[in-house]
Amino acid sequence: GSAPIENAVFVVEKDRFAQVGRAGDVQIPAGAARVDLAGKTVMPAIVDTHTHVPTTREALVELLQRKAYYGVAAVASFGQDTGDVAFQVREEVVPDGAMLRTAGRGITMPEPGRTEAPYWVTNEAEARKAVQKLAARKVDFVKIWVDDRDGKYKKLTPALYGAIIDEAHKHSLRVTAHIFTLEDAKGLLKAGLDAFAHSVRDRDIDEEGLSMFKQHANLVVAPNLPDRGVATDMSWLGESIPAGELTKLQAAATDRPEAQKAYGIQARNLAKIHAAGIKIVLGTD
Repeated sequence: GSAPIENAVFVVEKDRFAQVGRAGDVQIPAGAARVDLAGKTVMPAIVDTHTHVPTTREALVELLQRKAYYGVAAVASFGQDTGDVAFQVREEVVPDGAMLRTAGRGITMPEPGRTEAPYWVTNEAEARKAVQKLAARKVDFVKIWVDDRDGKYKKLTPALYGAIIDEAHKHSLRVTAHIFTLEDAKGLLKAGLDAFAHSVRDRDIDEEGLSMFKQHANLVVAPNLPDRGVATDMSWLGESIPAGELTKLQAAATDRPEAQKAYGIQARNLAKIHAAGIKIVLGTD
């Protein structure tokens, strides 16, 4: 919470920061190896709490190495790991790569034509069985989707997601939910949800909703704010990404009132829940 320390020195012993302070104020042990970071900034590593990773080993390892290059120490894969690859890589130390955690396959109502990665459940017995399968695989958490995708599908009912959360907690597993509406957020909070993989997106959170958020001391929210929908100069990215990608980004950076409206709702909701003391985490989705 403090300001950055200018002209800093830190001492690392084994895998711990032993001392941190200004140059001249830190006692450097005799024989210490020195690494010159002049002109650079050192910060805590980033944890990306919401990703969807490739299902082939080569692509997954490449992703974890690229994440680490940009300062990400750990990533959480949320519900589309259908095979064994993610579980295998999770147990390894990827050279120069970020650490992986996985939810395995998530759980949702049937979504034919959209995705078959999650477990599709239509009754409480199926919901509990899906959680039991995930627990047997030793997933790091359980991911559910509570979203009708603009009215195209039925979404998990309170009875179903209640059974999932109850069964997960019996197996000491936390549950994180993809949501869209305030109504579903309230229902999930009543059912004892541990984390939101998106914040409320259909309307501004009301006082009742905010009060419910506050009642859950360990609740975690990954807001995943969308595109702001405003015309923006993207040239500052020129040295970081290929020219073709920059051209595509610049072409898309236009004024779009509908996108601005969607962003506004989510930005205001983020400000509200942050002010209420809710734990906010980064997730790139």
